[in-house]
Amino acid sequence: MEDKNQTWMDLLTMKGISDVPQLQTPIFLLVLVIYLAILSANSVILLLISNNQQLQTPMYYFLSHLSIMDICYSTVTMHKTLAMYITGDTSVSFSACIAQMYFYVALLCCEFLLLTAMSYDRYVAVCNPLRYVTIMNGKVCSLLASVSWLFGFSGAVPALIVVYDIHCFRSNEINHFFCELLVIMKLFCYNVSKMENLLFAESVFVGFLPLILTFTPYFFIIRTILRIPSSTGRRKTFLTCSSHIIVVALLYLTIFCVYMSPTSSFSLESEKLFTLFYTALTPMLNPLIYSLKNQDVKMAFKRLINKNNKKALL
Repeated sequence: MEDKNQTWMDLLTMKGISDVPQLQTPIFLLVLVIYLAILSANSVILLLISNNQQLQTPMYYFLSHLSIMDICYSTVTMHKTLAMYITGDTSVSFSACIAQMYFYVALLCCEFLLLTAMSYDRYVAVCNPLRYVTIMNGKVCSLLASVSWLFGFSGAVPALIVVYDIHCFRSNEINHFFCELLVIMKLFCYNVSKMENLLFAESVFVGFLPLILTFTPYFFIIRTILRIPSSTGRRKTFLTCSSHIIVVALLYLTIFCVYMSPTSSFSLESEKLFTLFYTALTPMLNPLIYSLKNQDVKMAFKRLINKNNKKALL
């Protein structure tokens, strides 16, 4: 026997972000405000894209998929936290926990792959502008978006299969605010070396490889930009890619900070707060980055506000 406390269980308890009584209300309000901000900002982006002909381009088509992913991603990671504070019920079934883990990993993989597709779109727009409409046609955009969703959800299946076959835990308490894979693995009775090897292989396939494929086109983009004779032309061309670069850097930097930082450098409570920060940061800031850096989105938003004001006056 590896551990006297080994046990089979179908019901787990989730500790949440903090067990300090004085912090429960502030944390609930913080998570609620963040979640509503994510839903609102991404819903506005989807509304603007669907109702403006000027935004019916490949870049905004991919952005609409990114907004859908961010809404789903934040819902998966935050819904249980909000439910816990409202109902007081901290229990979660093993099946529900594994489902949350799977959708979290799958949506994260989808976002990696979609950002790679968006990088290819920027490459064609900058390096081959005369053929942009022909290359990035509706079928190609649909194919790239579909592949992002399909490979993202299928890429998370191996980890799901391995984890779902394990019901033996050292404890039934998940010291986190959602069923994060690494936290669940710490509860396993068994040796997790095979699981760690599988996760390493998956991280290369769905994390590192998309990162390489995302930044490779920017070598050619930068080379093309540097060949533009006027500084105004270089600046204008670079701005068409700046939002995408910021979003990619933001996502990968926050992920690396969480999963590659030394475990001894943070307390568990600080680590959970930092995890909340990164799971909320990118879904909340993505629409703002594309809005603040893009005149088309700003104009579409102004037209939407003016249209609603006119309706209110009638």
